Amino acid sequence: MPGGLVKAKKYDWKDSNLALFGSDTEKKVKKESAETEPAWKGAGQQVGLQIWRINKFKVEHWPKEEYGKFFNGDSYIILNTYKEKDSEELNYDLHFWIGSKSTADEYGTAAYKTVELDTLLDDKPVQHREVEKHESSMFKGYFKSFTTMNGGVDSGFKTVKPEEYKPRLLKVSGVRKNVTVTEVPYCRSQVTEDDVYIIDKGNKLYLYCGSSCNMMEKHRGSEEVQKIKSTRGRASHEVVESLGHSCFLDFDETPVEEDEADDEPDGSEPSMFKLSDNSGQLEFTSVSNEGTLSRSNLSPDDVFILDTTKECFVWIGSGASVAETQNGMSYAHNYLNNTSHPLITVSIIKQGKETRAFMQATVA
Repeated sequence: MPGGLVKAKKYDWKDSNLALFGSDTEKKVKKESAETEPAWKGAGQQVGLQIWRINKFKVEHWPKEEYGKFFNGDSYIILNTYKEKDSEELNYDLHFWIGSKSTADEYGTAAYKTVELDTLLDDKPVQHREVEKHESSMFKGYFKSFTTMNGGVDSGFKTVKPEEYKPRLLKVSGVRKNVTVTEVPYCRSQVTEDDVYIIDKGNKLYLYCGSSCNMMEKHRGSEEVQKIKSTRGRASHEVVESLGHSCFLDFDETPVEEDEADDEPDGSEPSMFKLSDNSGQLEFTSVSNEGTLSRSNLSPDDVFILDTTKECFVWIGSGASVAETQNGMSYAHNYLNNTSHPLITVSIIKQGKETRAFMQATVA
């Protein structure tokens, strides 16, 4: 097992042992229980995207007009229903997204309810864990625009009069289809020449394009300004060409403590582990593979965790026990906590339903 983290992480939920998610192996999620959850009514019955937010242990529908917007203090469940070419069969990718300020309770509930929805859909979905700032390209690809905002359930989308609006700073950054909008601290030190920024003061918005920003960021910034204005009635906007503009005068000049880097250098090698209860109790052991992830090491009687260092797969053998199956995600979560890449996407793959990403990440 890898050693301790190089630097403390700020994700409150990360130290959770996922008590609400499969760790009590005697409490298997029942389909009958899933059928009593009001939020799941109509889930996965037609092609398209559906999103729910966790609010005090309950699952609530997220407004369709807000799809692509996420609060960093919350956890969400996202179901993508689709059909393969020339097929009428419904297929699913089922994600739970964890905001950087989401609590362990919210994360645990999202994970637990994800399993419940998976059960309701007869175990057909491929499950994925997504973490803010580390989302998979598949996940981000669902949305024309992707925005993360400060706050959580208590913030909501409350109607606030423009004159009572608390100013905020939005950072627009990325390339091509990966341009995202993220709320950052309202501090002058946050503004650089590399990206595009929106200073949102309620009834007046300002757009600043750094001298080194790209055209996609400029385009996305302009789109976001228009989108915000459409919800504000008489709000106006102005394009700012200098950091000396008066719109920056009320900014907090106190340096903001930076979170850990999103893409820290990671010299670790790909690793594979086996989760098995053949001895009568769950055992988590390393599978020697010399830095390669070989499918020849997989056994249908067990669960395997394959860490590419960029993505983690939980492979469920067709003959794996209930205890092994239920605990795969929690073991992957706890294992990753002790690596230098704890926040990478985790996907559950069932034997016989291996995804293209899984096949590309492994060798025969």
